[in-house]
Amino acid sequence: MVTQRENELWSWSAVDLARAIATRAISSREAVQSSLDRITQVNPALNAVVEVLTDEALAAADAADAAVKSGAELGVLHGVPVTIKVNVDQRGHATTNGVVAFRDVIAAEDSPVVANFRKAGAVIVGRTNTPAFSHRWFTNNDLHGATYNPWSRRLTPGGSSGGAASAVASGMGAIAHGNDFGGSIRYPAYACGVAGLRPTPGRFRRSIRPRPAIGRSPRR
Repeated sequence: MVTQRENELWSWSAVDLARAIATRAISSREAVQSSLDRITQVNPALNAVVEVLTDEALAAADAADAAVKSGAELGVLHGVPVTIKVNVDQRGHATTNGVVAFRDVIAAEDSPVVANFRKAGAVIVGRTNTPAFSHRWFTNNDLHGATYNPWSRRLTPGGSSGGAASAVASGMGAIAHGNDFGGSIRYPAYACGVAGLRPTPGRFRRSIRPRPAIGRSPRR
């Protein structure tokens, strides 16, 4: 069962984290470490994040904090921990799409969505699960296994962005990249109780699918 704790950085929205990091109320490293600790705590039961990028994320967080201290212009997600779905290219990582045959297909460059997240200053803490070829209403495959709904194992996390929705709902990242042709963001968002955004196809550059996001609303 998901629990929300206002004093835990993993439970903060992306808006709140970005504001606090920019004003130096907290550091990006603190926010990212909180997300990584949360992944360690809940991901073994959920299997939403199938590749955890601890060293890469902490290095990016330190660079984000250095940029804040230097007075550099900051992106809207500067220092905020996010996750990326395994069906898009992220430099140096396998674009598995949940398929055994793709387990060693290492991306040489970032896809447009990943490049845009980096441009906005986001810190990528992990890569999330999807059904094979991202074409199912649940999230399970022979390579990474099944992802579970954080509210109950009796409920589906949806698909194909079930790993993304489960990760956000359980606090593993403030925003999770997802993509959607026929409900692959909308259904997981509904199933896991988070907000999902599906921009009009063609609104953003893409390599496989449109590149929207799933995230929490700011605290009131």
